[in-house]
Amino acid sequence: MSESQDHPLRYQMANELHARPYPTLSAPCHAVYLAIKDPLDAANRDRAQDRAHLLDLLDRFGAAHPPPDATHFFCDLGAYRLKWELHTEFVTYTIFADGLTERPFDPAAFDVFGADWLAAIPGKRLTSALIRVEEMPKTAKQVETRVKDSFVAESIAVSYTLDRNAIVAGDYRIDSAGHLRFAIFVKAGTGERRIGRTLQRLCEIETYKAMSMLALPKARDLSNQLAKVDAQVSDLVGHIKGSGRSEEDVLSELLGISADLEDQTARCSFRFGATRAYGAIVNERVTSLREERFGGRQTFSEFMSRRFDPAMRTVRSAEEHLVSMSERVMRVASLLRTRVEVERSAQNQALLESMDKRADLQLRLQRTVEGLSVVAISYYAINLVTYGAYPIAKVVGLDKTMLSAIATPVVLLAVWWTVRRIRKAH
Repeated sequence: MSESQDHPLRYQMANELHARPYPTLSAPCHAVYLAIKDPLDAANRDRAQDRAHLLDLLDRFGAAHPPPDATHFFCDLGAYRLKWELHTEFVTYTIFADGLTERPFDPAAFDVFGADWLAAIPGKRLTSALIRVEEMPKTAKQVETRVKDSFVAESIAVSYTLDRNAIVAGDYRIDSAGHLRFAIFVKAGTGERRIGRTLQRLCEIETYKAMSMLALPKARDLSNQLAKVDAQVSDLVGHIKGSGRSEEDVLSELLGISADLEDQTARCSFRFGATRAYGAIVNERVTSLREERFGGRQTFSEFMSRRFDPAMRTVRSAEEHLVSMSERVMRVASLLRTRVEVERSAQNQALLESMDKRADLQLRLQRTVEGLSVVAISYYAINLVTYGAYPIAKVVGLDKTMLSAIATPVVLLAVWWTVRRIRKAH
């Protein structure tokens, strides 16, 4: 039996499920995380520059290069390990190191990248984070003490995870060095992959949160613009109800507003669509932490519901407002267009009636002229007949007067019949 042929995308689709494996980590260790995004749209992003910059970093450590078409890469850098991921809109670098820095969340840990390498990176920093993985203290009070020393109390989120085998903490505040901070406290014997998954989820929550929030300034600016458009449309509707301006001018202005709204829709659709996708990933990653409350602290899910979800609702509201405003303008324009068409139909009807009257008057005038022309033609025809038939009439004893009297009705009837035949023929 001959073997069946594989679909050309079979292996690519299967490998995609394993494209970004979690790191394996053991406590104590620390990590530095960096996410870079080009300010340009994803369609204009040069991925070749991202790969070239990765190769520059690998060459500094004498590490092997990834395949040319790779979108993720794990490798050892001597005392460090690197995880690189290339996404549609951004690229991430995570460096893991065993042990902890002498000073908690020491920004010097980022020196592993090199100042010149960071300065030349293609794009702008989307987010960066310092992450510590420690062995869980024996008492909850000790955890509280470490948390208070490292995070801002009013923003901190702390919760149990991994079936109470780990505690995660973070405040989503940017410290004086420009980085966020996360701490993971794990019990002895916790699996290395479980620790790696937890750290990866914290990084993904922060990255996708940042990507989602990119739409918030645009949504706020759009809401202000739509408020002005709303007032403008309401004013135009008032003109439609009244008679202050001509319908053609109002319709032209409405169509201009509609074109501007369509342009805004085209500009915002990608960002708003991406925000919906990123927001869903954030909620899914938070849910996957399977949090349990630690003391009286808020959990990550509560933090997101209080801080992140309102921002996403603002974005959705702006998107829905844009759609509804476009539909409203189109309805008003359609209503006004119908009104203009009805008025033009009435004008055309009046014009047709006027043309009918003119045609009737023209017909009457034509008949009048026709009658006069019959008389005029008959006058000359009678004279011709009289002159032509007089010699014959003289033989039979008829004078010219009697001959004219006899010829007149005959000539009139003949001329009238001839003119009528010519009018019917044309």
